[in-house]
Amino acid sequence: MDTLHIQSILKNKAFPDVGRAAKLIETHISWVILTQNFAYKIKKPLRYSFLNFSTLGKRKFYCERELELNQRLAENMYLAVVPIRRGKGGAVIEGTDGEVMDYAVKMKRMDTNRQMNVLLENDKVTIEHIQNIAEKLSIFHAFTDNIESEIRVSTMQEDFADILKVKQFISEHLGQNAAEKIEQSVQFSKEFLNKYSARIKERHAQGYTIDGHGDLHSKNIFLLDESEGSKPIIFDCIEFNDHFRQVDVLNELAFFCMDLDFYGREDLEMIFLQDYLVKYPCLFNEADRQIFQYYKLYRANVRVKVNALKAMQAEDKKELKKRMGLVEDYFLLMKRYLADLEE
Repeated sequence: MDTLHIQSILKNKAFPDVGRAAKLIETHISWVILTQNFAYKIKKPLRYSFLNFSTLGKRKFYCERELELNQRLAENMYLAVVPIRRGKGGAVIEGTDGEVMDYAVKMKRMDTNRQMNVLLENDKVTIEHIQNIAEKLSIFHAFTDNIESEIRVSTMQEDFADILKVKQFISEHLGQNAAEKIEQSVQFSKEFLNKYSARIKERHAQGYTIDGHGDLHSKNIFLLDESEGSKPIIFDCIEFNDHFRQVDVLNELAFFCMDLDFYGREDLEMIFLQDYLVKYPCLFNEADRQIFQYYKLYRANVRVKVNALKAMQAEDKKELKKRMGLVEDYFLLMKRYLADLEE
């Protein structure tokens, strides 16, 4: 598949659900075609250090993997893996004739006004919403697979230090002091992981490394109104790289809590943690609290890096300004977490 085939699908309404014009959303690794009732996610034929969608067979495999993994937390949203065939007039989603040229994950189209990040921005996330998320996640984390393969603290440091890839860009846009703070955080991470490596490995031995979601933030959660049921839908987990998804449960929770901090909702974070930990205790002592704070620092680190990379790829000034605003906001959050841990 390529952009021309995607455009032909849109132009020809080459999908079963033709009630209204389709909309295209493009990310760096996928195309998502939104029809009246469905969303079709198509993987781009790419290969990076962290994913491989380069062949038709691999794209089919990861479509099936995405369906399987996301049905754990969004069972009514993820429907099927469907073929894209080469029809007479071009590519056709869910066609019955012609050569299979690609695959798509078919999902129920959801109301984007009910995405949690949108509701947070409009101060519409309630205590009940947070309690429902805590309940669903605590059950999921208690029953998902435990990961028994060896954990390497050195790999955790490599993940943290990956932010050095954007250090020069940070220096050019936020100043030399910001670049020095990046270096300082990487050195701090190395010292912290050395200090707490025994407890990190002990937690792993106790079964707290889980096959989780991997990308647990508010944009990946739908909070439906009462007419649609009160349970949250947590979607778009990471299917393309097990390493990003198979983490200590505190690392997973830290991403969600960091996101609440980003929106200035420490009050909701406190409610979430209190409710979650009653249902699934996984934070036991001061060492665990420090490790949890470290994971929040790591998650802010990742958001700085991701948005810096997207800023570097921005095609216009508007997109660059948007991404740099996010880089700066996450960098300030990262600095705050670092200062708290250094006390």
